[in-house]
Amino acid sequence: MLLGPMTALARHVATGFGVISRHQRAQLSYDDLDRKSNALARGLQGIGVKKGDRVAVSLGNNVEFAISTYALFKLGAILNPLNPSFNVQQVVSATSHLDASHLIIGTETNLSRKPPRSNVQLLEHIVPGLRNGKLESELVPSLKEIVLVDNSSGRVDAKGLKATVPFEDIMAGSGQTLPDQGLHKDDVINIQYTSGTTSMPKAACLSHRSILNNGMQIGDRMLLTPEDIVCCPPPLFHCFGCILGYMATATHGSAIVFPTEAFDPLATLKAVQEYKATALYGVATMFLAELELLANGTVPYEGFQYLRTGIAAGSSVPAELMRKLHKILNLHDLTICYGMTETSPVSVMTRTDDPIQKRIETVGRLMPHVEAKVVDVHDRTKTLGLHERGELAVSGYLLMKEYWGDPAKTAEAMIADHEDPSKVWMLTGDEASMDEDGYVSITGRIKDLIIRGGENIHPLEVENCLLAHENVWEVSVVGLPDEKYGEIVAAFVVPKPGSRLSVDAVRSWVRKKLSGHLVPKYVFWVKDYPKTASGKIQKFKLREIGLQLLRDGEGLL
Repeated sequence: MLLGPMTALARHVATGFGVISRHQRAQLSYDDLDRKSNALARGLQGIGVKKGDRVAVSLGNNVEFAISTYALFKLGAILNPLNPSFNVQQVVSATSHLDASHLIIGTETNLSRKPPRSNVQLLEHIVPGLRNGKLESELVPSLKEIVLVDNSSGRVDAKGLKATVPFEDIMAGSGQTLPDQGLHKDDVINIQYTSGTTSMPKAACLSHRSILNNGMQIGDRMLLTPEDIVCCPPPLFHCFGCILGYMATATHGSAIVFPTEAFDPLATLKAVQEYKATALYGVATMFLAELELLANGTVPYEGFQYLRTGIAAGSSVPAELMRKLHKILNLHDLTICYGMTETSPVSVMTRTDDPIQKRIETVGRLMPHVEAKVVDVHDRTKTLGLHERGELAVSGYLLMKEYWGDPAKTAEAMIADHEDPSKVWMLTGDEASMDEDGYVSITGRIKDLIIRGGENIHPLEVENCLLAHENVWEVSVVGLPDEKYGEIVAAFVVPKPGSRLSVDAVRSWVRKKLSGHLVPKYVFWVKDYPKTASGKIQKFKLREIGLQLLRDGEGLL
């Protein structure tokens, strides 16, 4: 059974907390969330938001974003989450591409490991008459209103921005249930920009049906109940936060905790301790940062006994990291989610009772109402057999409608079944294989494969090997051009603090564990990686950095 459009929240748990924002010291029950989102929906209607309008939201993880999400869904308006760290060119590009009618934005943006950034200059660039009360924008002609969330704790004077509407003012109306807005389960109500790990972001159009049901099924696999408290540091502007987090908890009456507006490993661990969280979400880089704070004694190892489950997603999770999360953070029922923005997003997921090796070595089995196949990269009409590696293709209710305004990219990613033209498959761009029990293994991005002298090398294999080294904290492997072999292996290594690690040690470790052609020709020492907003490493940028380092003569041979 698949659910229809979102019109109300989990009313059966009206007395339980729905959203907890640690940094705001705010707690909303599901009843609070329902009434406040009704009030905001009415207020948004009053300033011209109607069904089908694209409304851009540029906020961190806070209660205002939580309320705005449901207000827009109830109106049938289309939520377009923006990364709040976007610069003015990125905001203009995103909002003009979608002809956004309204923008909900904070007075400032809070960023990881950086001081807060005022958004006044950005807004004045888009709307030159911001201070005199005239909202006209040559850069975004479709823009009718800007709703301003004052999240700056007095650092930004919002009163002088006369062309904006204060968020609290449009929240002042009735919290009564809205009349029928004519919603349909297949309406597009969320346009998510893809992360851009291998290319420029695209705008994926998702429906009520796709994200609500995906969230419900994710929560089912985690065995979530109204007793669960889910600590969610991944951002709400990304599918991880808004669907794996917000939709999974709402459909099960669980509470969701936002430690800070942007990821902070210390605040995340404190939130787990203070609220006795039973679940923790993250991508590999987030978990590694949290484990480092425990390893160096910054956070005492106490208060984690309530943790049982969570989600590791966003990119391939190395086996060694999985073992640490089980052992150190008590995440024995940790699940692995695989998917992409275009599939709303999760198509494959482990279960809490899957054998430990399956939870370490695979991403699980298909979600309900989802089909998948592994196809030949060079002939996508050819379906491969068990254990054969090819490109994973997915079909079902969870597929996006299209890339907004980009029929060419849509046709490239979504292909008709060669036997049944009514069925559409989404090409994931990931190399995968499937076993006889239906478990799917992701072996890397098709574009990330390193082809050395005609041999396919999978970066994840080398990364897993190096992560098992006691002095390696983090590693990412890419291919760089080579005159003799076409491509060779390059490893970007973050050593453990205080450790002594040599290039020879890196190479000899791989040589002992794997075959010779997998040994990195180049080893680069780095402190961090270029990442997407959700924490995924952008390997195409690593390649650019590697090439520049080689040109500068800094490649370590």
